[in-house]
Amino acid sequence: MKFNKVAVLYGGKSSEREVSLASGKAVHQALKAKGVNAELFDPATQEIFELKKQGFDAAFIVLHGGSGENGEIQACLQMMAIPYTGSDSRACVLSDDKYLTKIVWGSKNLPIADYVLITDESKLDACEQLGFPLFIKPTCEGSSVGVHKIKNKAELLEVYKELSKQYSAIIAEAFLSGGEFSCPIIGGEALPVVKIEPSNEFYDYEAKYLKDDTVYSCPAGLSEEEEQYARTICLQAFNSLGCSGWGRVDFMRGKDGRFYLLEINIAPGMTTHSLVPKSALEYGLDFEQLCLRILNYAD
Repeated sequence: MKFNKVAVLYGGKSSEREVSLASGKAVHQALKAKGVNAELFDPATQEIFELKKQGFDAAFIVLHGGSGENGEIQACLQMMAIPYTGSDSRACVLSDDKYLTKIVWGSKNLPIADYVLITDESKLDACEQLGFPLFIKPTCEGSSVGVHKIKNKAELLEVYKELSKQYSAIIAEAFLSGGEFSCPIIGGEALPVVKIEPSNEFYDYEAKYLKDDTVYSCPAGLSEEEEQYARTICLQAFNSLGCSGWGRVDFMRGKDGRFYLLEINIAPGMTTHSLVPKSALEYGLDFEQLCLRILNYAD
């Protein structure tokens, strides 16, 4: 093993703290089972610069949202010259912001759904041009936190006013009804696609983490050609933002049958409900092997 003491960074102060705590415990247990000298480290309770003082020489990041995915933690680790899993701080800044992500993907002619950045109430008229239903969400949240399916003009105004009290940037996206999918990227390779079928109206926080009736299919039931195309555009999307190590690209199918990219997760969930472990198992990696492989890509 190239690292002597590994910190599993989990918890944190974001709205996704509870999920991160579960992810961190699972990763810690897996690494220990593989003989790695790993310890849990919560930046919400310990100063991040304690890592150097405590002799850690690598970090496995499973901080979801907030400083764990917006580049702040990555920048601190770079300053301390501590290798870490996942993308560098620059790529995190881009991928954490759904609006910046769409600008980059659009410039690369990658498939994205129509969207509107809502900077103030005057932009709501432009949102209506997307048609109803539509989705609105904060530009910099994960785990479907703050995501709302909007069915009419009155609801759009009401939800926007509520979200704008809490978030400075909000984005509206055209509704895609052909199914939701996800594709993990590990070490520059796109893994098998996972299809997600929630019992809820859409794949919200409850469906992701609290309910047991969401159906995950891997293989995803795509044709060989569709599977290959999906993996290709997801890897291109990942690389276009300068991402590296590991991550997960989410996409949906529209009524026209085409795939449209949604967003990238720099530090995806690693819980019993999570998509990366499901895909990795189909690929041939159990959870312990998956965690060890991700760690080995740390730099």
